[in-house]
Amino acid sequence: MKTILVFSGLFLFSLLYGNAPTTVSDVDLNRYAGVWYEIARYPQWFEKGMTHVTAEYIPKKDYIEVINKGYKNGKPKEAHGKAFVVENSGNAKLRVQFFWPFRGDYWIIALAPDYSWAVVSNKKKSTLWILSRTPALPENTLHGIIRLLRQREFDTGKLEFVKQD
Repeated sequence: MKTILVFSGLFLFSLLYGNAPTTVSDVDLNRYAGVWYEIARYPQWFEKGMTHVTAEYIPKKDYIEVINKGYKNGKPKEAHGKAFVVENSGNAKLRVQFFWPFRGDYWIIALAPDYSWAVVSNKKKSTLWILSRTPALPENTLHGIIRLLRQREFDTGKLEFVKQD
């Protein structure tokens, strides 16, 4: 019983005082909608070997439809999911579901004022995506995003850049 209480306390402490990233304050989901190109990412098992990856977000009444596309070994791959806005998050935190009942965090932690690029992670900082409205970002913009990520204590050495040409 003592062990359960100790682990419960540690878990609650990590939730309250963990090193979770800060999200942007507000996201206009209609402006965020559309196609995004994946520029760089932390390696994820479900994207291993994927190139030419895009994500399309389509607002619906109670959720956002998600369509991820890419190529693996030259063959097209596609995954469909739903994203649900977390209440009182300014639309910056979503829970994405590709397989019921599992949902993952989708936190928008940086966003260009003109919605030309975005950075997405989760509360554990174990996922990271740099997204762009175009297949490539200007070099100075990309370097600025990477500097910002380093300041926020992300391991930018883990980033893998996605082939988009």
